[in-house]
Amino acid sequence: MHTKLLPRRLTGIDAARGTALLGMISTHVFPLYASDTGEATWTALVFSGRASGLFAVVAGIGLALLTGGNSPHRGGALAADRRGIAVRALIIALVGLALGSVETNIAIILFHYGILFLLALPFTGLPFKALAAWAAVWMLLSPVAAYLLRPLMLQQVDPPSLGANPFFGHLVTPATLSADIFLTGYYPVLQWITFVLVGMAIGRLNLERLGVQLGLLGVGLTAAVMAKLLSWQLLGPGGGLKALSETPEGSTHPLEAMLEVGFAGIDQSGSWWWLAVSAPHSGAPLDLLHVAGSAAATIGFGLLLTRRHRNLLLPLSAPGAMTLSLYTLHICVMSVVQQLNPLPDPVPLFWVQAVMAVMFSLIFHHLKSRGPLESLLSQAAGAARSTHSSLRI
Repeated sequence: MHTKLLPRRLTGIDAARGTALLGMISTHVFPLYASDTGEATWTALVFSGRASGLFAVVAGIGLALLTGGNSPHRGGALAADRRGIAVRALIIALVGLALGSVETNIAIILFHYGILFLLALPFTGLPFKALAAWAAVWMLLSPVAAYLLRPLMLQQVDPPSLGANPFFGHLVTPATLSADIFLTGYYPVLQWITFVLVGMAIGRLNLERLGVQLGLLGVGLTAAVMAKLLSWQLLGPGGGLKALSETPEGSTHPLEAMLEVGFAGIDQSGSWWWLAVSAPHSGAPLDLLHVAGSAAATIGFGLLLTRRHRNLLLPLSAPGAMTLSLYTLHICVMSVVQQLNPLPDPVPLFWVQAVMAVMFSLIFHHLKSRGPLESLLSQAAGAARSTHSSLRI
């Protein structure tokens, strides 16, 4: 693929993706609650919900760049792009299902990631303004739809969630699998497509322009801060937290601590006040806004730092260029580690994995080569794109 306004790889985007990878690794390794106080740890405060959300936003940027950047493809070129993206989605989903059979307590995102790619296909030909409008509407309305639909899923589908990562065996229970992926699971696709749409809108901008980079940083920070402030106002002075603590689910959980760590696994029903929270993995509008804003600011910052020196953030951008391979390797490593008794100290466990990820990626960078799974994706997508077309990536 080649566009006039984006003639080179934007290493700031890779650095943001690398940040997301290391952030997710940290949440998998370090505890999210302090053992002595029950309060959120620094890992939770910095990365919980934000790292995986950043991963999804950057995925949206990648889809936008694959389909023309700030000049969206049309006609046969767009059809070829969509074939390539569909193949990428299928391979990522299959990798996710394969990892789902690995014994681990980590919520693996890859199957959901593949589904998000497929759901994004109808939006791939849209320009910035249309994508921004779709993202805003989805951010506001998808949590409301989820709030209304979840009780129906709980009543009609048995069981209503997988209670584990999706793997090939779950394909024989399509109702439960669909409910879990779209509504009741750890990464509910109904709301998470918001992050992909935000990323696609960002990817339609001229990301090499200084004004765009500063705008992403400024607007992103403002959105992230305002989302938290508005949620605090609604839950505190507005009485929302008190109302939630009186619900059956809220009365049995430490909501104040969970507001910083995450609401995954909580049945958010019985009160519309659930839509006022900004807790990680709550899927509420202010959570989506905060995470999307944080992601935009991170991306803008990365683009600014690499504006003149493309390799300034190489320890982040190198692993960010092969996250699928490194994420898969990390899941396999953690599957082995979590079987050990006693568990190893999380500090060296994190740094060994982080350093090895950087070292491996620097070797591939030096060889000007893609990661193994990235090479598979590129070749398969290229073959799909060239079907009935001479257009090449």
